[in-house]
Amino acid sequence: MTKRGWMLFGALSVLWGVPYLMIRVAVLEIDPVVVAFLRCLIAVAVLLPIAVRAGVVGPALRHWKPLLAFTAVEIVGPWFLLGHAERTINSSTAGLMIAVVPLIAAVIVTRIGADKLDRRRITGLLVGFGGVAGLVGLDIQVSDFGAVAAIAGVAFGYAVGPIIINRHLADVPPLGVIATSLTIATLVYAPFTPAAWPQHAVSTEAVWSVIGLGLVCTAAAFLIFFALVAEAGPARATVITYVNPAVALVLGVAILNEPLTPGMLVGFPLVILGSILATAGPRRQIEELAGEPEEHPAAELPTLAREAAVA
Repeated sequence: MTKRGWMLFGALSVLWGVPYLMIRVAVLEIDPVVVAFLRCLIAVAVLLPIAVRAGVVGPALRHWKPLLAFTAVEIVGPWFLLGHAERTINSSTAGLMIAVVPLIAAVIVTRIGADKLDRRRITGLLVGFGGVAGLVGLDIQVSDFGAVAAIAGVAFGYAVGPIIINRHLADVPPLGVIATSLTIATLVYAPFTPAAWPQHAVSTEAVWSVIGLGLVCTAAAFLIFFALVAEAGPARATVITYVNPAVALVLGVAILNEPLTPGMLVGFPLVILGSILATAGPRRQIEELAGEPEEHPAAELPTLAREAAVA
């Protein structure tokens, strides 16, 4: 990968590891539905005009049924549930639990017959979910199980989103999909926002966290992601999936003074190792993908959806 590619990769690793910290700061003072609405609204203000000028909104809207399904499982449900969960559990814990998305996706694609489980992938699933069990068993209190269920819902939605794209939106420009989905999500959140709007003074930290989520971690991050895929190709860009949780962990511990727990030390390495084993394709296929950085835009969509999940 080129120097520019590594710079884009490093920037995106931070931008998509930061949201867990910002969500935690914001939802302690602002209702999660308001945080999700404002995040979408700010991102739409940046991305939608670009998408309109590029002429990619129309193609996305012509596939409105899968687009609605993608929006529901990738943005509307997860962003609210994640905010709700982070009112209870630490941002670092949430980030590490979201790292199971590749494991869930591996199970789903095998169940629908799109892939097969071999010994390596079965081992990866066992190792990865063992890491989750260690994380939950060592760190989570009984009172936190509602938040854990919410995170499970987030992870499931993030795993389903790429499947919808692969099967129904593979020929749609990715900028059109993201800009249109964020617009739809904004409209869905809007009716619930006035009743949830904070009636008390909100700290500067919470306000800037919401602005950062929309402007930096969503709008700017997706633009950088498109540049990364163009520079390095979709195969190499997927590696960022395994970096974001580590960034979330470091930021939570360093900035929010969240504890570095035994569950994290045991569970995180196992989840990442399991995800790599369970999701890696055949060696030859990986090498072919890695050697073709200039692919048709549709080839980046599975990666785009997967990265949107981590965001």
